[in-house]
Amino acid sequence: MFPNLYYLVEYLTGLHIEFFKIIQTFGFFVALAFLAGYWAFVQEFKRKEKLGYIHSFEKEITVGEPISTAELAGNGLFGFVLGYKVVDMIFNFHALVEDPQAFILSTRGNWIGGILLAALFAYWAYAENKKQVLPEPVTKKIEVHPYELMGSILVWSAVWGFAGAKLFNALENWGDFMRDPVGMLIGFSGLTFYGGLICGGIAVLYIANKHGVKPLNMLDIGGPGMMLSYAVGRIGCQMSGDGDWGIDNLTPKPHWLSWAPDWMWTFKFPHNVSMENQGNMIPNCIGKFCNELRIPVYPTSFYESVVCILLFLFLWSIRDRIKIPGIMFGVYLILNGIERFLVELIRVNTRYVVAGISFTQAELISILLVIGGITLIVTGLNRSKKIASNTHG
Repeated sequence: MFPNLYYLVEYLTGLHIEFFKIIQTFGFFVALAFLAGYWAFVQEFKRKEKLGYIHSFEKEITVGEPISTAELAGNGLFGFVLGYKVVDMIFNFHALVEDPQAFILSTRGNWIGGILLAALFAYWAYAENKKQVLPEPVTKKIEVHPYELMGSILVWSAVWGFAGAKLFNALENWGDFMRDPVGMLIGFSGLTFYGGLICGGIAVLYIANKHGVKPLNMLDIGGPGMMLSYAVGRIGCQMSGDGDWGIDNLTPKPHWLSWAPDWMWTFKFPHNVSMENQGNMIPNCIGKFCNELRIPVYPTSFYESVVCILLFLFLWSIRDRIKIPGIMFGVYLILNGIERFLVELIRVNTRYVVAGISFTQAELISILLVIGGITLIVTGLNRSKKIASNTHG
């Protein structure tokens, strides 16, 4: 496993670059997941606009105004936070490497660095604005294409998606949450995909609808991109060993899988980020991340990465054939629900028992997603038939 990029770079190149110890592998792949989703969303926005499903809109802007006090303060605050943390990181690099997450999320910092960078950022914003100030500010209308909303969509989906992922994880692991509520809510590990999907999705729909993109069209645009993002994010889970693995697997590798490496069937996740001072110690290992699982498990994060990449390619290949709004997202919901429900059969998760029926949070949501997907498809087909009947009638 590669707890941070230092280990990954060392594995791939043999180089020992201390700086990469501050970049967590899981966080790095989460960032890649957002970039992958961004690319897919933009392509679909442009395609939908070209086909006439969505349209550009006008936005009124004023140019030539002097910078406001609030904007100066905002730039200064950003510069202060950056300088406060970065300068402290430079002078205390070893403490940062020891526990990057605790270091970054702590209140420690360098006041001189913060004040200097605050002044620099405020002055830079003032100087750049001064070049554009006009004697008489001009108000004009500009055309905005829907794909240009992606900046706002990315920020909103990231903030609300992270909040939703943490909230659902707390609900799913209530005992751990009660023992350490602050740690579970502010840490970067322990994220529930469906929580992020639901809360991030609501935020995206709000932004899109506010700018004239109807919810069904926005959902269709997002389907393939969300599948790709999930696949890339699961690569991060697998490579860092963040705890999203399967149940114990002591079954010998089946003959039909003889061509595959052993770790694809059963794996102990050595050097993972979740088992510090737990599990088995790895011989001759010094420092952090020296543990592995006592009993090998199914590497479910690897399975999900492969399956979801294939599902993304399938969705991407059929997107031109689907003309009815809502159908694409319905297909996405069904595929996503089935994939997650099946992997839950061999995955470690908190189980609930209601009326004698045992299930996980993800299994319940998976069933609801499949039902929702079927409903979207049936509704879309019926609506299309009704429109065609009225047109010909």
